[in-house]
Amino acid sequence: METPDLPLPDLLKHLRDTAGMTQQRLADELCAITGTFTLTRHEIGRWEQGRVRPRAWLPALADLFKVDLEILRRAPNRKASVAPYTDPTDDVERVSEVLRRTFLRQGIAAATMPAMCLHREHRIIQALDAIAEEPLGGVVDGIGELIDHYAVTICTLPPADVYDELLTVRTYASRMLQRLGTVSSHTDLAVAVGWLSHLLAVAACDMGQHASARVWCSDAERRSRDARHPELAAWALLTRAMIAWYQGQPRQSAILSAKGQKNAPEGTVVHAKLASQEMRAAAMAGDADRMTRARRRASEAIAVLPANTPVTGAFSINLAEDPPYTATSLLFVGRNEESVAATNRVIQTVYQPEARQRGEHPSGYARSLLILGLAQAGLGRLDESVAAGQAALAGSRPVWPTMVLAGKLDKVLTQQFPHARQSAEYHARYLEAIRIPAGRRPCEDRE
Repeated sequence: METPDLPLPDLLKHLRDTAGMTQQRLADELCAITGTFTLTRHEIGRWEQGRVRPRAWLPALADLFKVDLEILRRAPNRKASVAPYTDPTDDVERVSEVLRRTFLRQGIAAATMPAMCLHREHRIIQALDAIAEEPLGGVVDGIGELIDHYAVTICTLPPADVYDELLTVRTYASRMLQRLGTVSSHTDLAVAVGWLSHLLAVAACDMGQHASARVWCSDAERRSRDARHPELAAWALLTRAMIAWYQGQPRQSAILSAKGQKNAPEGTVVHAKLASQEMRAAAMAGDADRMTRARRRASEAIAVLPANTPVTGAFSINLAEDPPYTATSLLFVGRNEESVAATNRVIQTVYQPEARQRGEHPSGYARSLLILGLAQAGLGRLDESVAAGQAALAGSRPVWPTMVLAGKLDKVLTQQFPHARQSAEYHARYLEAIRIPAGRRPCEDRE
């Protein structure tokens, strides 16, 4: 195919248009070529805007479009002169559009809002202010809709973007609660504030901002006590336990997980996830017996979950053959072959369908690939290990927990295969990835 002299973002769009492909079709074709199923149409849009250079995908692009790989590699990556990528059928854009068009009232003064890009955040406050003239239930329902919205988008968008919007809504809701008086008279609003604090903790964790995450966890736990809503505190304890695990403190993580299970009502997602978290914490600590007991409890807890249990979003659980984190637990007790098998089951039943559709939890998928890479390395399978690691780093959302596992794989490959070309290639890709912030989109791209 003839390749005009264009910047890479424009060149990619030209090649796609010439081939008569949609962004979704291109994503599907590249996934089929590589066999990784990590790519979505959203990431194609980011390439064509010049926000991300698709280094790991250039060989597959060259193969697909029958062009010289060096032409793609040499093409400069200035921002493409195309309209920002949007998909009006996407849930994120649809909710934002509702917020834009439905509510027109004036919000709280900009001077009282956090120092950030105010466009979308200000419109959200306008939405809440508009319904504030209605009975309190309208405000609580509106905030509840936003909680549901952010519970999904927090798994797909840059965490700093979600954090800023959550902080704006959380500030508004807290001030309204202060104006209304005691928590006991407005329990629903108090609990909503607590859920916003929990989501802020999750976003801060994804950014690697551990001190901020702990502050928000503490606030969520306090709101839980004040409103007598134990499930909220259990979710906050799960976030604390996960931070401790990724920081290499498995015993502390196991203690927090056990404490959370005592608070969490049975038959809830968080109760099952806490048992699963205790399982992998015990495995990292080398306590195989405790791991086995926790795994049994997690299986029992999942078995009694209702049929409508959410399987996507911040309050979801993967309903696979094994409890969440089983593959990770097997890895840490040295059962690498079983870990490979368990990870492949998760990828096949949980993540491959979403990768072919929307990519509803790209970070979770990337972490499964990294666990697969670590297990393959433990079995001495260098090529398979590096392939899984490279696929994980090709994802669009390099959050802190993902990069912790990516660093573990880099260390293992460097130690076990110090002179291998594949190890050096993964190391270079890892170094590139850790320089990419978990970050935010530019303000001008947020409308």
